[in-house]
Amino acid sequence: MRATRAGDGYAYGAALGFLCDLAIGDPRRGHPVAGFGRAAGSLERRLWRDDRLSGTVHAALCAGGAVGAAVLARRAVRSSPALSVALTAAATWSVLGGTSLAREATAIGEALRAGDLAAARARLPHLCGRDPQHLDADGIARAVVESVAENTSDAVVGALVWGGLLGVPGLAGFRAVNTLDAMVGHRSPRYLRFGWASARLDDAAGYPGARLTAALAALAGPHPRAALRTWRRDARSHPSPNAGPVEAAFAGALRLRLGGTLAYGGRVEHRPVLGAEFPAPGPADIPRAIRLSRRVGGLALGASLLLSAARRRAGAGGPAKGAR
Repeated sequence: MRATRAGDGYAYGAALGFLCDLAIGDPRRGHPVAGFGRAAGSLERRLWRDDRLSGTVHAALCAGGAVGAAVLARRAVRSSPALSVALTAAATWSVLGGTSLAREATAIGEALRAGDLAAARARLPHLCGRDPQHLDADGIARAVVESVAENTSDAVVGALVWGGLLGVPGLAGFRAVNTLDAMVGHRSPRYLRFGWASARLDDAAGYPGARLTAALAALAGPHPRAALRTWRRDARSHPSPNAGPVEAAFAGALRLRLGGTLAYGGRVEHRPVLGAEFPAPGPADIPRAIRLSRRVGGLALGASLLLSAARRRAGAGGPAKGAR
């Protein structure tokens, strides 16, 4: 009975939290992820050394602390179905970023359609780390479409996968790992060694969500065969093991050419082209990418609830068999 209440608590809470993100977006003040980032930054200042061991300790303490706090919170409310639902809803709302992603992408698209390239360039860093100053309208549109694809996995699907598998600790753990990667996981001189563990941990945590995102993009997109073909053919050439499948599937689903040269953090990277046979994206393609992201997010919620139900049945089935 207790397992059933816990599972139902996740289902109702995850759906409620998803709706809160859909209707409201990120909390304006007191965002738990921002608080985690401040704590991780403070710990980094104390632990930083130019070596992998220090970075591994930092990643373990930060991610482990987030998961541990979630476990304690779940235990504190497990006797109350209403509080269990409320905790799961709050956690889900906090870790999802689908609405904020759509808002930022929409704002950039509207600036481009209005011909205000300066405003679009100024807004782009809110969405991704690209250097916008030398990008034209089509270059910014490509950056937005690619960021919408990648962040659909990072800001929505990945968290829901781990929530379905592990409940509130899974939600908190995934968001902690993803935030650490954004903070220290990039290949700058300061973080090349210190951020190694956070980057590898994020690769591992993001693996199932990225594959599910690619599969759902093929399922929900207007061109499923092209999505599957581009994913299968082009994903492995991408330098990221998780962004590759997602961006390739979005490229095929939308019939857009993604990838190529980009400037990121002061570096120029020549990434492989995904969907070379398709036209390059323009400002009009941004709303199409947002709509696909929304559909993928809704399907991912359904997958998360199915995973939670399977976990609940597995937890209830074991003791019942033994009792017989």
